[in-house]
Amino acid sequence: MLIAQITDMHLKGEGELLYGRIDTTGFLERAVAHVNALDPRPDIVLATGDLVNDGGPEQYANLKRVLAPLEMPVFLIPGNHDARDAMRQAFPEHGYLPGDGFLQYTVEGLPVRLIALDTLVEGEGHGELCDERLDWLEARLAESDRPTLLFMHHPPFKCGIGYLDREGLNKGGQRLSELVRAHGNVERAMAGHVHRPIQVRWAGTLASTAPSTAHQATLDLRPIETLSLMMEPPGISLHLWREGTGLITHMSYVGNYDGPQPFRAM
Repeated sequence: MLIAQITDMHLKGEGELLYGRIDTTGFLERAVAHVNALDPRPDIVLATGDLVNDGGPEQYANLKRVLAPLEMPVFLIPGNHDARDAMRQAFPEHGYLPGDGFLQYTVEGLPVRLIALDTLVEGEGHGELCDERLDWLEARLAESDRPTLLFMHHPPFKCGIGYLDREGLNKGGQRLSELVRAHGNVERAMAGHVHRPIQVRWAGTLASTAPSTAHQATLDLRPIETLSLMMEPPGISLHLWREGTGLITHMSYVGNYDGPQPFRAM
């Protein structure tokens, strides 16, 4: 099974540029074409939040238009730039999305079980997992001992980039870690938010983030709390599930690059 993870698309309305200069719509259109062209083609796509930039209906309409050509199922969760009700209203055909409350759900019937977590605090940059959301997770983890992937927007770990750590998962992280460690069948916790590919050992398993389909956060590990962006190559994460091995993750750059060329002996 092959899973494509796209994240932090930050779409504006059709024809609008982010910060007056970044064509996030064009970047996502190229990412969608990239996913469709992969061989083997991913079985599903996980979109891990900050789907749009301001949570407006016109932005979700643009997102729906751009995602429509994807030739496999897409599973959406909100990030801190999203709005639950507008997102629900834009995607009524996505029957896995709850009709009210938090946008948390499970996906069954695949080689691995998927659990989506909603870390959104509307109007804030940081994320939270309150008792209600964590009680729901605890019940879902108790239902099955099958290999499970969690996906959420805010990563459950500190990444070393000061501003993003301050605006990270600011509540519920400790209990989340305890639940994951206690159940022991979570293969990976996958997140977005950071606009960079990062991996860390966490809660007895692994946690990771994926690059943005558009702009990346500057890799600045100094103890400062300013945030800047870099127009480094956009990318996606590809998660390959193999029975007996587990989850193998690759980063795939979106764009046109020279190659493939054969290796030749030097």
